[in-house]
Amino acid sequence: MKSDTQYNYLRLQAANKVKRLKGFYFHLFLYLIVNLAWFLFLLLSNHLSSYYEYGFWGMGYGHVSTAVIWGVVLIVHYLLISVMKLSFSKKWEERKIQELLGEEKQYWE
Repeated sequence: MKSDTQYNYLRLQAANKVKRLKGFYFHLFLYLIVNLAWFLFLLLSNHLSSYYEYGFWGMGYGHVSTAVIWGVVLIVHYLLISVMKLSFSKKWEERKIQELLGEEKQYWE
């Protein structure tokens, strides 16, 4: 049976992962809503025809470039939280936590 300390540590790790996933899902939701709203705006205001007239990037509206760049950032966000195991950041987090706990302990002594 796992000790309480191990259980608390695993629970904290799981809570952190859930928090990061929640942040990613919120990011994805914003990406979809903003790009859908922008597309509907272009469609309803008849500015979508500028894509046909002036090429893929349109008349300076930058919808496609914004969606592509934001999409790449979204993919990187996903990779950072779910696929890649960044040992450097985990070690740094643990070291920083210990450092802050040490400062707090000194403050109260």
